[in-house]
Amino acid sequence: MNQPLIEGCVDSYASAAAAVIGGADRLELCANLAIGGTTPSPALFKQVQRDCEIKINVLIRPRFGDFLYSEPEMEEMCTEIRAFQALGANGVVIGCLTPEGGLDEEKMRRLMDCAGEMEVTLHRAFDMARDPLETLEAAVSLGCRTILTSGQASCAPAGLELLRTLRARAAGRIDIMAGCGVKKENIRLLHDGAGITTFHTSGRGAPIDSGMVYRKAGVSMGLPSLSEYEIWQTDPEEFRLCAEIVHGLEK
Repeated sequence: MNQPLIEGCVDSYASAAAAVIGGADRLELCANLAIGGTTPSPALFKQVQRDCEIKINVLIRPRFGDFLYSEPEMEEMCTEIRAFQALGANGVVIGCLTPEGGLDEEKMRRLMDCAGEMEVTLHRAFDMARDPLETLEAAVSLGCRTILTSGQASCAPAGLELLRTLRARAAGRIDIMAGCGVKKENIRLLHDGAGITTFHTSGRGAPIDSGMVYRKAGVSMGLPSLSEYEIWQTDPEEFRLCAEIVHGLEK
């Protein structure tokens, strides 16, 4: 069984620093977590790499939405993977599906060829796939190191039964990392109920109120459901509490 590990899912310098202070073993660096995450900028990567002395995996996702990618999007992702490889990223986090809901092995292989020796995580495109066990075997055959999954449910605790099945079926061939809704209150449940030892969390606390004094009413820069005057980021104390539980688990 793998050594227990907690990965911080972060989309800003402040969140990356907070996760490291809180005891993260690894970071998944992305942008725009409010829409599920997209590829971060090289500038952000270089800042985090400079000041955070832990491994950094980079999300490669060109846009919000499905995981059915066009040729221009594939070209974009290949270029980004090569760029982050040159910058020294530990790994990339990727996922491509076919229109029928299978893992698109041809496109995955193309991205993985660009990644070379970097670690590859299959992200939560897995949770949108038609057949989880078939997708698991495809990921293993491709050589992915990790699958990030909620157990194809709204959150990891709700996917406990499938997470247990996936971990048993993986049999050490690939790491099953629980993500989505992972909190200090449910880490032991995921470990005891499914044998999970690798966890992915943003460790967010309550939203931080903006420093803006003047606030324009009735105008939204993005999703109307999100306030322009709330900042979501990792809370170091929240992350520390999660990390303490993870690092105290039996292997």
